[in-house]
Amino acid sequence: MAISIAIALAISFVVPFPFSLIAIMGAVLLLSLYVRKHQFGKMGLSGSSIFGGRSGYNKYYCMNCGAQHNQLACPKCGSKMKKVGS
Repeated sequence: MAISIAIALAISFVVPFPFSLIAIMGAVLLLSLYVRKHQFGKMGLSGSSIFGGRSGYNKYYCMNCGAQHNQLACPKCGSKMKKVGS
């Protein structure tokens, strides 16, 4: 937060008013995206998606028979209980 304030003050002293407002908003946005990507990298996630959706990469296995599927119910046994595997 202190870095964002320092960047905003530096931009506001160098750039005239209407343009400084746009530059400050862009700088804060880019800084927040950088921090988010860095934090997701520390957790082992990609951070490339805005909403963090990775459902296409997960494999689901039926807890009853062990079949791999991505449906609501297992196509083999009809069970709705499933677990996520890698």
